[in-house]
Amino acid sequence: MTHSTKFTIEERVRWGDVDAANIIFYGSYIRFFEIAETELFRSVGMPYGKIFDELDIWLPRVHLECDFHRAPRLDDLLEVSVYVGKIGRTSLRLNFEVRRKTEDGTIEKDLMATAHFVLVSTNRIDLKPIPLPEELRRALEPFAEGNGV
Repeated sequence: MTHSTKFTIEERVRWGDVDAANIIFYGSYIRFFEIAETELFRSVGMPYGKIFDELDIWLPRVHLECDFHRAPRLDDLLEVSVYVGKIGRTSLRLNFEVRRKTEDGTIEKDLMATAHFVLVSTNRIDLKPIPLPEELRRALEPFAEGNGV
């Protein structure tokens, strides 16, 4: 499957991310996804402070889905990629891919996990869905699926 440009961060599996078997606890992935999402928005000039205060919206997550393919272990260095799967009228879908970096710095081809979030643009007063601001749409376009393929 071909994607648009992906935004990628690196994050290490830390002690607080693993269970007694020293493999990643499934809930720890959400922290990795949140970091990648936050840095994607910051990289396109839309840090959350600006989205909330200047665009005057909230972006609550209304859906999260994750498939676990392989289990990272304590101290593994992960590459977490995010791209925009779809931009709708009031919502957007962020897709995530997690791979492990090997000791020689190469990236394993096999996915550790794949996931997606659905975020909805809402009014800050009553949390009712409202159209995604055009400024946010334009900013995320370089990372939208199908763009630049």
